[in-house]
Amino acid sequence: MLLVRRARSPASGFYSLPGGRVEYGEPLEAALLREIAEETALTVEIAGLAGWREVVPGPANAGHYVILSFAARWIAGEPVVNDELDDAVWVAPEAVGTFKVTEGLPAIVAAAWAAIKA
Repeated sequence: MLLVRRARSPASGFYSLPGGRVEYGEPLEAALLREIAEETALTVEIAGLAGWREVVPGPANAGHYVILSFAARWIAGEPVVNDELDDAVWVAPEAVGTFKVTEGLPAIVAAAWAAIKA
């Protein structure tokens, strides 16, 4: 699986899955494919929803985020990082715990791996 390290906030310095925000009027699947391509230059095929989590920052930080994580299969390309990411590594799902990762990522990875194998 591909882990990427965030180069800026939120989660600067933490490894996570590539992704980003859905643009107004953009279907969720299209947003996922676009964000993966923009962040990593990869082409993927979506396998299914792997899980979700909420991030509710303190009062000093506006916003309430709902993060949906999807399992996807690599189709083509090699990872290329951009200004949002400073590292990209292919790892075995069981190796996720050896990295400094965003909260809840190991459970999401386990669910994604189960979706990929199904």
